[in-house]
Formats: sequence, C-alpha cells, structure tokens
Amino acid sequence: MRRIVVSEFVTLDGVMEDPGGAEGFDRGGWAFQFERGPEGDKFKLDEVLEAEALLLGRKTYEGFAKAWPTVTDEVGFAEKMNSMPKYVVSSTLESADWNNSSVIKGDVAEEVAKLEGNILVAGSAQLVQTLMDRDLVDEYRLMIYPVLLGSGKRLFKDGVDKTALQIVETNQTGQVATVVLQRAA
Repeated sequence: MRRIVVSEFVTLDGVMEDPGGAEGFDRGGWAFQFERGPEGDKFKLDEVLEAEALLLGRKTYEGFAKAWPTVTDEVGFAEKMNSMPKYVVSSTLESADWNNSSVIKGDVAEEVAKLEGNILVAGSAQLVQTLMDRDLVDEYRLMIYPVLLGSGKRLFKDGVDKTALQIVETNQTGQVATVVLQRAA
C-alpha cells in the first residue's frame, strides 16, 4: 500500500520557499533564525527512518543530490537519505545520478500510483501542489516557524479545494511547532 507524506518547513503565513537560503529567494534562509531543538531533530530523523522512498521535484532533488552524498552523521540520517530509493519528477531531467535515483516522467498521478510503501516528499513546491490537486497526499508533517514573510511560494495556494484534515499530533520543538495532519476519514 502506498502512503504519501508531505514534510515541510513552513512559516506562520504558509510560505515554504527557500527555508535554507540556498535558492536565492530574497527572503530565504528564514529557518536558520530559530532553534528546533533535540525534539525537532528527532522528529525529522524519525520521519526519514520511517520512509521507504523519497519523492522529489527536480529543483529539490538537485539541491539534495548536491549536498547529501558528502554528509555523514552518527544517527543514520545521512546514510538513509543516500541509500533509500529516490524518485524525481521532471520533464527536463534526463538522468538522476544520486545513488538509487530514478526519473519519473509523464502523468504524475499515474506514475505515483505505481509506487509502494511510505513515500516522503520534502520541499518540491510544484510537485506538492500537483499531489494535492490530485488528492494524493495522505499526511502532512509541518514544522511551523514563528516568522511572517509576506510573500513567497505557499504550501496551500489560493483556490485549493476545501479539504478536511485531522490533527494527529502537535508539539513545540525548540522554537518551532510541529504538526502532523492526516486526511479526515
């Protein structure tokens, strides 16, 4: 059975764009202003260890593929990121050279329907919008940062269909809030 989990760093006003500051967004880097604490690190570690595959858009994939192959850590996060299957949705990318990566082309909904297991989506704004439009997201895991940006790519765009969600978990981890939401039954 396939389960799609969207995991995002998001501002209080819903902006998900460039939390790390590497994309050139004039308001980027906002996540580094706040400490997420050991509980926040555990939240991120647990979701990666639970995942059986990553599903990424091209831009996020390229950023991850540039950074992760050289990262090491003592808790297994980097090893898992580098070893698990990765699927990159792109109409322009010809090959995906990061270890254990494949390119998905064509109809996203049809191709994602072929995937199995717990699939983690991080970043990837355009892909996430497509998955939401096709009602393919089973769970949202959000780290909400206490900052307002006023502009930028938003997780939930204007005009999104009304969708009931169920709060599964909420916590404060350092200076950020973590919220886990699932589609209401």
